[in-house]
Amino acid sequence: MPLFVHRIFHYAPSKPRHPLMRLVIGALGLVLLAVLVAGGLFVGLGMLLFAATRRMLRGPAQPQRVESVERIIDGEYSVVSKPRAQLGAR
Repeated sequence: MPLFVHRIFHYAPSKPRHPLMRLVIGALGLVLLAVLVAGGLFVGLGMLLFAATRRMLRGPAQPQRVESVERIIDGEYSVVSKPRAQLGAR
């Protein structure tokens, strides 16, 4: 089992030796990165457009009505001061 774990954490694929293949693989990595960024951008814009459309179709929000005065809770409060913590130099 320890040999298998060692193989997983120490696996490093080697870069191709041919300079043109290195360039092609680097370009593929950049294209993949650009596709993922653009995809995330379109998903985010789609979510914003969906929320804006839903808000426009729903109409203005209705204010909450207070049904009775009995639901209001009245109370008193007092401020409690907290003693400063002393750091012991032992």
